[in-house]
Amino acid sequence: MFTKNHKRVSLLRYWTTRYLITLCIGLIVIAIISAVWIRHTTLENRLKIMTLMSEEVADRFIDISEGRPMQNGDVPGLLSERGRYMDLEKDPYMYIVDVNGRILTSNRSNDRIFARFPGAILTNEEQVQKLQLTDSGEDFYIVKTPIQSEAISYGWVVFIELEENLTEVDQEYTLLGVMIISLALLGWAAIYFLSRRLSNPIKDVAFAAKQVKEGDYNIHLPSNINEQEVYELVHSFQEMSARLQKLESLRTELLAGVTHELKTPVTSISGLLQAMKDDVVTGEDAKEFLTLSLKETAKMKKMVEDLLAFNTFAANSIPVAKEEYHINELIREFTHDWEIVQEDQRVTLTREYLSEDAVVSVDKIRLQQVLTNLLNNARQAIEDHGLIRVSIKEEQNNVHINIQDTGSGIPPEEQKLIFERFYRGEGKKYKVRGLGLGLPFSKMIANALGGDLELTESSAAGTTFTVSLPKFTDLNEGQ
Repeated sequence: MFTKNHKRVSLLRYWTTRYLITLCIGLIVIAIISAVWIRHTTLENRLKIMTLMSEEVADRFIDISEGRPMQNGDVPGLLSERGRYMDLEKDPYMYIVDVNGRILTSNRSNDRIFARFPGAILTNEEQVQKLQLTDSGEDFYIVKTPIQSEAISYGWVVFIELEENLTEVDQEYTLLGVMIISLALLGWAAIYFLSRRLSNPIKDVAFAAKQVKEGDYNIHLPSNINEQEVYELVHSFQEMSARLQKLESLRTELLAGVTHELKTPVTSISGLLQAMKDDVVTGEDAKEFLTLSLKETAKMKKMVEDLLAFNTFAANSIPVAKEEYHINELIREFTHDWEIVQEDQRVTLTREYLSEDAVVSVDKIRLQQVLTNLLNNARQAIEDHGLIRVSIKEEQNNVHINIQDTGSGIPPEEQKLIFERFYRGEGKKYKVRGLGLGLPFSKMIANALGGDLELTESSAAGTTFTVSLPKFTDLNEGQ
């Protein structure tokens, strides 16, 4: 059951919000991974630059005086302005130390991390080392390069920088943030556009469903849809609406037809009986009026029985008692019985039997109902003199009974509707009395017998209906 107090949201809002949340989560994950990667690569690049700069500075100290490395000539910016190579606000700490760790010169003489370098740092084989300050606990990196001349080491060029400064990439983070926000906005716009494109046809179908619910079948749905599933939904709903409209029209026609068909005999019977009551007719005329009243009563009874039989058969309430019969004998008997009661001599009936008789398992009475109805329809389709041909064909495990007439045929636009309940073609609606249940009823009986009833062909030259029945192969083989 549907709860009335449950808050519902539009499909566009539902899809957009959830897709946007998913997109944002994905972008946040990408942003975190990208930030970590940028931080790591920036640190590695700056450590490489510090290594190259330490080697460059070490190469310039080639003059040795009294066992101490001395600068070879006046090189401006040798110890300063190194930070701009690594895109840092301040130059990294740079020291020139001797083999004993004593600082000979520095670019920050008043701001030194070490007063004297520990031997463990200088003698460590690793050129790049990560250490931690004892007072503040901050991490920093040391990059050292030996000052050598003729394979003799005279000291070290040491670069020191805090890890926080080496990984500082505000500009890159800003660009990353701009990129992520731009992707989020573009993604949201794309999601909104696509969700709206998908939800609008569904919204139109929902609105059309309300129209159909209120009895308005004049719906208009878009047809220029590229998405296969949405197109099938819209197209199927349009077909369903058209079918419901047709069924509603048939239902209206049924009520009008039943009313008219029952009212006509009732009016005739009432008039005939009233004439007899008022002694308007007497003697033989009165007997004739009574006979006409009985005929009209029989017609009305037949229509009511058709309605009751169709409804019960549609609910699968009528059992089918099958027995084995030879199809040639059945058709010979059915056509003979039908031909006897025909007063109209304008129609000629011909038969074509199987050369070798086949056996079918059917309900004899039900099959006769089907064939009698088809023969009656064929006779009604022939306006002047004509021919009805009944032929039996055998195909693999089936027997086909063809009823072909030389009538005017069924219009192409009506051929798809002839098996609809209560449908009556325009040509028969005002010429032949009935409820439009003959062909649907016959098709249901044929299906219940394990076969089918189909319209094989119809044109201006005539119409052919085919009743297909399965052969009773075991009995046939035994004979």
